[in-house]
Amino acid sequence: MINFKNKNVLVTGGSRGIGKACVELFLKSQANVAFTFQNAKDEAEQIVSLNSSSSKVKDYKLDLSDSSDIEKVIDSVSQDFGLIDVVVNNAGIWKEAAIDQMTLEQWNETININLTSTYLITRLVVPGMKKNKFGRIINIASTAGQRGEAFHSHYAASKGGMISLTKSLASELGIYNITVNCVAPGWVITDMTTDSLADYDTNKKVLHDIPLNKIAQPEEIAGPVLFLASELASHITGEILNVNGGSVLCG
Repeated sequence: MINFKNKNVLVTGGSRGIGKACVELFLKSQANVAFTFQNAKDEAEQIVSLNSSSSKVKDYKLDLSDSSDIEKVIDSVSQDFGLIDVVVNNAGIWKEAAIDQMTLEQWNETININLTSTYLITRLVVPGMKKNKFGRIINIASTAGQRGEAFHSHYAASKGGMISLTKSLASELGIYNITVNCVAPGWVITDMTTDSLADYDTNKKVLHDIPLNKIAQPEEIAGPVLFLASELASHITGEILNVNGGSVLCG
């Protein structure tokens, strides 16, 4: 039922974790997919190699903290694929820092990579979406953006900002048939969380706080992303879809 044939999709941070799962699911749904990576070059090339026979797929190295690099990459994607129909703002960082020890550099790094890059990418792709009278923007936030997270206040602030940006743009862009939604995962088994979840006590507490009693796999986040980008969700915009096994029951 869900088919993205002839649709062009851009996924940031698509070489690993949630982003990789999104890339693979969109490709299975016959989309053309451009995705970015920063350091995982081998993983990115492997995705392209394994999927190049199905739909058009290409990887792009991108430094999300560099606005000029973002402009260059978005221009390259537009030249290679044409109009971008769907954007998944997924790439981000999650680093620990107590507020009284957090440096301005640490704060700026997280805000720039997680939030400012979302604004920049969205600003660059929206003109084409307006012209085409169609667009789907899905931002990957976090339950931390709704409830906060101790020792990760810069991360929570960036994701809370992403949630507010999502709602604001949904109101602004709806008239152009552009929907803007957000998927807010809880704990997910990715490279970002491996070290934390390897600790027995942390793992036990995390599981205790999840009614479904399991930690999500990246594919369980990619499914809701695909749904929000599809025609099945054509009348949904400004929504924050929590995908966390019930650990945070808020909207």
